[in-house]
Amino acid sequence: MFHATMRSAIEGARTLAQLDDLSRKIWQAHAAETVTDTEAQGLAETLHTRRNAVREAVAPVGIPLGRVTLFPAKRLQRAPERSVAIERRRRLAFSGPMPPALGSRFTTGQLSVLRIVGDEMARNGACGLCIDAIAARAGVCRRLAQAAIRLAEGDGLLTIQERRHQGRKSDPNVVRIISREWLAWLRRGGRSAAPALWGSIGCKPIHPTDRGDPQRQVVDAESKKGCRQAAGDLDRSGQLRIRAGGGGVRAMR
Repeated sequence: MFHATMRSAIEGARTLAQLDDLSRKIWQAHAAETVTDTEAQGLAETLHTRRNAVREAVAPVGIPLGRVTLFPAKRLQRAPERSVAIERRRRLAFSGPMPPALGSRFTTGQLSVLRIVGDEMARNGACGLCIDAIAARAGVCRRLAQAAIRLAEGDGLLTIQERRHQGRKSDPNVVRIISREWLAWLRRGGRSAAPALWGSIGCKPIHPTDRGDPQRQVVDAESKKGCRQAAGDLDRSGQLRIRAGGGGVRAMR
């Protein structure tokens, strides 16, 4: 009687939990000697066959077959034209994204990535772009963009704030520059203070009071004379003109 009841219950089970409960009852009955070894073995084989059938009928909820995540697969990022991407990253790298002492540690592609981060920092106070957007603007792949930001973080130039969400897609990381030298460089608009201190490179310095000009020396000397000395010079020059004139009149007579 117990053997027939358990067999019909196994055939009518629809979930794995029901089959597990029936398996527990079968072996408890076997321990109590309610069923023989042969009957228990037959019920176990029937239960195993039914468990495989139930597992094949169960479909994953929300996750397509062959996938391990609900999110769509990431698309491989490639530039439409490689030459355009190379030109873009070189232009960004050589535009002075950071002080030369700091920029010498990075490659051309890494400098182009840090230029995008610096521009966002100067514009919004932090860089909240996703890594794909940074890589696309810099003309590099996302792996190189990630490596550049992590390398700058390791050097203590910036910080990375992760914004993870359990059960749903995380927000892009927030990157903030903490290097004082880099921040001062951004405040100056990417220009060094050295030309302002040293003067213009390649131009001859001009001094308004240059003492090497003889004409300027004469002008300066006359301007330094007092009023009396200037009046005395004028009287002497007038006397000379009178004497020259008088001599000329006597000669005419």
